[in-house]
Amino acid sequence: MQAISITPRSAVPKVGLTAAAAAKVAELIAKEGDDSLALRLGVRPGGCSGFSYEMYFDSQIDDSDVVAETDGVRLVVDAKSIEMLSGAEVDYRDGLQGAGFHINNPNVNRSCGCGNSFS
Repeated sequence: MQAISITPRSAVPKVGLTAAAAAKVAELIAKEGDDSLALRLGVRPGGCSGFSYEMYFDSQIDDSDVVAETDGVRLVVDAKSIEMLSGAEVDYRDGLQGAGFHINNPNVNRSCGCGNSFS
């Protein structure tokens, strides 16, 4: 008897990393020296527009977390934040005006000038 694996549509990651972001995260995790780390992205109340993004490395992944993987790098989003981050993509840019992570979130109605706060 042959086993068949079926992946439901709901299992498709609702958030993601660009290749540039995955490469930068992989570099930072390598500097930390802990391969169990993942990039955690969340939304918290606060900021000048109502909500702000939160990103940090985490080795604790709960069963309710949404996990997406790009080039071997895991992006983890908690169940409460996923509604506001569904369809979002984390990018990394390195240009003349500085380097850093940018979140392209289709759910944002308005954001502040700093780009870290939204509603």
